[in-house]
Amino acid sequence: ISDDKKQMVANIEKQLEEARELLEQMELEVREIPPQSRGMYSSRMRSYKQEMGKLEADFKRSRIAYSDEVRNELLGDDGNSSENQRAHLLDNTERLERSSRRLEAGYQIAVET
Repeated sequence: ISDDKKQMVANIEKQLEEARELLEQMELEVREIPPQSRGMYSSRMRSYKQEMGKLEADFKRSRIAYSDEVRNELLGDDGNSSENQRAHLLDNTERLERSSRRLEAGYQIAVET
C-alpha cells in the first residue's frame, strides 16, 4: 500500500471525525435555541446527520473496495477489475470530498445563525 494512499485514508478518517464532532457541537447549540425556532434547525441537523451517515458508508465501501483491490494486486488477479475498483474508489473519494465541503458550509451557516 502506497504511503500516499495511507495518508489520504488517514486524512479522510480525521476529517470524518472532525465532522462528527462538529455535528455534536451543532446539536448541542440547537438544543439551546428557544423551542419556537428550534424546528427548522432540528430538521437541518437531521439532514446533516443523514448526509454524514452516507459519507461514512461511502468511505467504508471505498475502503472495502480498496482492500479488495490491494488483495487482487497481491494475488495477481486481472487488472481490469482492479481498474474498475480504482475508478470506483476515486469516485467515492470525490463524493466524500464534495460532501465534506457541504458539511463545512452547513456548519458555517449554523455558526452564523
